Amino acid sequence: MFYRENGQFKTSYQADQQIFPIAQDRWAVLGLVAFAFIGVPLLADEYMFRAILIPFLILALAAVGVNVLVGYCGQISLGSGAFMAVGAYMAYNTYIRIEGMPLIVAILSGGFFATLTGLVFGVPSLRVKGLYLAVATLAAQFFADWAFLRVGWFTNNNSSGSVSVSNLNVMGWAIDTPVEKYLFCLGFLVVIALLAKNLVRSAIGREWMAIRDMDVAAAVIGIRPMYAKLSAFAVSSFIVGVAGALWGFVHLGSWEPAAFSVDRSFQLLFMVIIGGMGSIMGSFFGAAFIVVLPIFLNQFLPVLGDLVGVSISTAGISHTEFMIFGALIVWFLIVEPHGLAKLWSVAKQKLRLWPFPH
Repeated sequence: MFYRENGQFKTSYQADQQIFPIAQDRWAVLGLVAFAFIGVPLLADEYMFRAILIPFLILALAAVGVNVLVGYCGQISLGSGAFMAVGAYMAYNTYIRIEGMPLIVAILSGGFFATLTGLVFGVPSLRVKGLYLAVATLAAQFFADWAFLRVGWFTNNNSSGSVSVSNLNVMGWAIDTPVEKYLFCLGFLVVIALLAKNLVRSAIGREWMAIRDMDVAAAVIGIRPMYAKLSAFAVSSFIVGVAGALWGFVHLGSWEPAAFSVDRSFQLLFMVIIGGMGSIMGSFFGAAFIVVLPIFLNQFLPVLGDLVGVSISTAGISHTEFMIFGALIVWFLIVEPHGLAKLWSVAKQKLRLWPFPH
């Protein structure tokens, strides 16, 4: 009744290949995007923007990039934090060193330099896979931490090692308030997520999935592993680099290399695992889960402690968050390895048959 395709006939190949071939999906996504652009700025307060919505948008964008590489191409990576750092620092240098550099071009340039870095550290994927590839990409993290701490050029020779940006504007539109920052990040997320969704449905996307499922068989049928793997690293690094630039410019404003530590790489990988590997929608679910869970636990655990008569310190809350977070990751890996996106898919299948028994 609520989710039926009966009567939705496709009369052309183009119609059959739509991103959202079912009308209910199409209208639901359009309504959700319209609400995000119009409704959320009217309803959310400043804390909601700064603590939840802006971090969610940027981390969801980074998770889309990681999902392209890990979920669609099957190349495990622990260097996402390094690619975010490259995007942030190179966007900063482009922005301050080139007179009159537009903000959007500077952010995209961060993605470009992250792409070059991703190609360099993606070369080992041509020879190794699995745990060995994870260790190889982890080298990017250590190299980035060293470079941005020790090479003064990246920080404009700032003695403190931190950098900052201010007075952001796009064609005269100042990006100062939380609402403006939210809309700016939302625009990037919608455009790049749409492009990524189209890309994974294209010929190169099918090549990535063939490499992921069985690289030897893919090579036998004519797919070039070098081209497929390096293109996945390039696209993933570009998206993650743009997210890193947004994280530095819009969310933090002032940052140092610790903002893009190895913890960030693991966080992005957990988003993909929890949300669902090989699913653009899963990237959003995973980012929402990772962003909201610590805030929820931080509010809920003290209340629970008061109810049972136990005083929980701030450090205890932090440790409990880590334990619950780790337990949930293990639970997802065992119970639903395909993540929250699979649960969403199952729910849609049940809606197709409702209210009939099944």
